[in-house]
Amino acid sequence: MKHMLQAVARSIDASLPPRARDDGSGCQNSSQTATLVSFNELFAGTVIGFLCSALLVVSARLPSTTAKAEAGLSFYEKTTKGIRIYLATPRLRGLLALNLSVAAAGAMVIVNTVVLVRAVLGRPDNDVAIALACFGGGSMLAALMLPRLLDRLPDRAVMISAAGLLTVLLLILMVVLRAGHDQIWPALLALWLLMGIGYSTVQTPTGRLLRRSAQPSDRPAVFAAQFALSHACWLLTYPVAGWLGNSIGLSTTALVLAAITLAGVVAARAMWPADDPEVIEHDHPGVAPDDPHLQGAMQKRHAHVFVIDELHRR
Repeated sequence: MKHMLQAVARSIDASLPPRARDDGSGCQNSSQTATLVSFNELFAGTVIGFLCSALLVVSARLPSTTAKAEAGLSFYEKTTKGIRIYLATPRLRGLLALNLSVAAAGAMVIVNTVVLVRAVLGRPDNDVAIALACFGGGSMLAALMLPRLLDRLPDRAVMISAAGLLTVLLLILMVVLRAGHDQIWPALLALWLLMGIGYSTVQTPTGRLLRRSAQPSDRPAVFAAQFALSHACWLLTYPVAGWLGNSIGLSTTALVLAAITLAGVVAARAMWPADDPEVIEHDHPGVAPDDPHLQGAMQKRHAHVFVIDELHRR
């Protein structure tokens, strides 16, 4: 841990102009502060952060509608409600496929960056931080640009296109690694920057997609389902990226992960219909005519924002 902090600190110092390091303004001392913190102090700070987070969670008031909506449900129905809604909603099935694409591309970056920089290119520890900073910078750049983009384009087109970009970038990485020329390092930085943009472009709209797909009382369960299913994708791709990288080489690993990413793109296109309106006209043949839900409906048929719930099972 301390070696990693020292590498980050040296990277910060190297990025500063000589005058900023030597004019006594404290810039150098600031960047070196991380090397003065022991592992125990870092651990204690992390514990404090978790405790503060726990206090915030405990202090949050959950809507009473959640308890009312789950009244009368069995334990199995309560625990599987989020996943059942998730898998019954076409756009969320598409999101699950995109989770796989993001996990495959992200695993190449998170698992194999150290191997690429240190073992393949033989570069110093500082350059690992620089490569990961390019990925993080690309993610931040995408997050800043996306609000305006999503105002003009539908979520489906933006997210699937970004996942397609991740596929192309992994294929380019494979070609660059097999070429083995002297420009691998700058190419890697450019690829990681673009990979961060694609990664964040798929991930950022996820929250509003989940809110759009569930009743307010069901949203906690649907968000929990997203957390579980997306991490299942990571659980698959992390070991694949590490094991294949060690056994068949990084260029072939990039090809395999590109194939997984592409499979997610194809599945998302198939499962998430291009025509995906929020308001859908539908009927309720099994609901009593005097049910409050059918107030104002003509022959049990009406139109409203459609999400999967107890009355709407598609």
